Amino acid sequence: MSKATRRHREIRAAMLMIAPFLFFFGAFFLYPTYKVVALSFTDAPLIGDGTWIGLDNYRKLLDDRLFYTSLWNNFYFVLLTVVPTTVIALLIALVVSKLKGRMQALVLTLFFLPYVLPVSVVTMIWSWMLDFQFGILQPLLELVTGKPVPVFKNPYWVMPMIAVVTIWWTNGFNVLLLIAGLRNIPADLYEAAALDGATAWQRFWRVTWPLLWPVTALVLTLQLILQLKLFDQVYLLSNGGPFNQSYVVLMQMYREAFQLNNGGYASAIAMVLFMIIVIVSVLQFQLLRIGGRK
Repeated sequence: MSKATRRHREIRAAMLMIAPFLFFFGAFFLYPTYKVVALSFTDAPLIGDGTWIGLDNYRKLLDDRLFYTSLWNNFYFVLLTVVPTTVIALLIALVVSKLKGRMQALVLTLFFLPYVLPVSVVTMIWSWMLDFQFGILQPLLELVTGKPVPVFKNPYWVMPMIAVVTIWWTNGFNVLLLIAGLRNIPADLYEAAALDGATAWQRFWRVTWPLLWPVTALVLTLQLILQLKLFDQVYLLSNGGPFNQSYVVLMQMYREAFQLNNGGYASAIAMVLFMIIVIVSVLQFQLLRIGGRK
């Protein structure tokens, strides 16, 4: 068999193996992406074709005060969750990594358990615990406010409490990532630092933190992307209220597409959110990489 024939067979075998992936990637990602982009330049309803209107949807979006409100709520939620959930996950990972054997497995399971629950169950649990009349957490709120608070109907409490629910629900995955990063740090480095007389804080700051930074940067970037796509918790806990104080971008897209039948305008909202997520996440990741090198 000649070299050219063998090379041809290898290429054909490789193409056959990747063909299923290319088919599903094209059918369920590339084609829907193309349709969303195309619809954003039309006045199409949710189902069916529309008339080409160019950039009218994007011009309308620039004058849409509700869009700016929802975008601000998204970034406010990012401030409430991304850094706090990473810090909490890091503290939990540091504590869990000190445990051994079954105790470590048990504690890790308890922290990861909420992550496997569907959002409907999570929101039902927290709605019950924070119920205005019967919630078992209302006494804790009374210690702070002096009276019961309907947190998901209060414009000042709604986003912070949704952030608490989100951190409780999703933090188990971050803990797993950080524990994996801690386990990849060689024990020899800690032993050498201890022999040099380094304190526990110095070992963390000079050994653990620099080597754990790449994983921490990954966690921060993933959290940023996830929290900018906020929808489920808000829809189930507050439905965007009160007074649009928890109204986020995906809720506006859902409203325009499925309630007002404005598929073209909803597609424009989706494209703007997509570009914001790409730009912000890339900038954040690059800044984190630069900070890690320093």
